[in-house]
Amino acid sequence: MPFWDNARFACIVLVVVGHAVQRLAQDSDAAMTLYLLIYAFHMPAFAIISGYFSKGGAPNGRQMTRVLTDIVLPYIIFEALWTLTKFLVDGNTVVNFTKPSWTLWFLLALAIFRLILPYLALLRWPLMWSIVISVTAGYLPNLDSTFALNRTLALLPFFVFGWWLNEHDIIARLRLLGRRPWWVPVVAAAVLVAAACVLWFGLDGWHEMGLRRWFFYDSSYASMGNPEWWAGGVRIVLMVLAVVLTCAFVALVPQRHTWWSHLGQYTMYVYLLHTFVLYPFRESGVLRGLEPVWFWLPLVVVLAVGLSIALASKPVRIVFHGLIEPRAAWLFAKGAPAPVSAPPAPPAPPATTPAPRG
Repeated sequence: MPFWDNARFACIVLVVVGHAVQRLAQDSDAAMTLYLLIYAFHMPAFAIISGYFSKGGAPNGRQMTRVLTDIVLPYIIFEALWTLTKFLVDGNTVVNFTKPSWTLWFLLALAIFRLILPYLALLRWPLMWSIVISVTAGYLPNLDSTFALNRTLALLPFFVFGWWLNEHDIIARLRLLGRRPWWVPVVAAAVLVAAACVLWFGLDGWHEMGLRRWFFYDSSYASMGNPEWWAGGVRIVLMVLAVVLTCAFVALVPQRHTWWSHLGQYTMYVYLLHTFVLYPFRESGVLRGLEPVWFWLPLVVVLAVGLSIALASKPVRIVFHGLIEPRAAWLFAKGAPAPVSAPPAPPAPPATTPAPRG
């Protein structure tokens, strides 16, 4: 269905734009507002879509093979490339594949999501238990980025929510992909504009609260200055907000086939490669203090969209296919299900970096 390809590509564009404007956001309220708005829901949206295309039953051999070829191998390859990059740029000789670089954490999260889901699916109220796990994880001060467990457990409810939507056929039963009434995109746009206004007019308060760190889902409540018992309630509120904004965003995504629909099948290329393009710009400081912001911010957004399109293009896919979609038939025992080529989803659920955290 074109809608899902459109949604995948729209989400990956949000990732690239968010990373591109991060440096501008340090000097501009407008850029910070856009940055916070994107970070309020873009990774939850990825997790929801990934969960929607995941199965809750015990994985068969082919599905297990796909996890290795579509997630684990690309993670190892690109973590090695980032290790080399950090050595060449700043002489960092630390090799630690348990600490994912920059955006690579989501690949580990996807792998762990798929390991956890069949067990959660056996329980009553799996969505409720995933929320309990997420909220509880925030109270654990020793939970860190090792194997991306901090973000993985924090974002688990979104993945389970996506699976739940498909498992109970919610979208079809509510006819959410049917013809949209005229007021649906109007309300969706109003929700996103209202969220942007709340962020804009409350920036000082959000800075004091450390809202940006909350949106990363990678820190304990105490480390963010909120050791109180009620801190888990804040995470719940932000999760509800993320779902609302995700719904508003996808309500604006075209359901028909568009000229860019096919690019949604190649979001893994954009996800894994865009950081190498943005890294020198972010680290060199060229994106700091640019004036006037009204000119540079839209320009950076447009360039980020163009970069997303370019990285999903056929020439790029031909060059990097072996790194991003390794089949690695040699890796598997004789008689094991052969890995099959399939377009990775966002960032994928395939199935779809020190770099600055963003």
